[in-house]
Amino acid sequence: MTRSRLAFSLVVLAAVFVLPAHAALPKLIGVVGPGFDISLKKAGQPVKTLKPGRYTLALTDRSREHNFRLKGPGVNVATSIGGLQPKVVTVALKKGTYKFLCDPHELAMSGSFRVG
Repeated sequence: MTRSRLAFSLVVLAAVFVLPAHAALPKLIGVVGPGFDISLKKAGQPVKTLKPGRYTLALTDRSREHNFRLKGPGVNVATSIGGLQPKVVTVALKKGTYKFLCDPHELAMSGSFRVG
């Protein structure tokens, strides 16, 4: 087999096996606002426990006075205070406790879950 055919075959194999695996990551949905509400859900259900692994985290900020932050072992991602742009990131969750919160209103707007 020539080098170009071998290289092409490797690209095709990567597209068949790697790309769909990335697209199939479990999805977490974080929402903050418009009032003093904050939530993190998976498949429409509040997150209480998760398995370790990679997840797609889709954040929606519905208020300029709030933000959504997820922090825990090796993770610290947030939307901005004052912004309303959605944010999508990939996070690698390890064993431990994670907290989601609104930075300016943490006492009233927070939750947590375990990964294990």
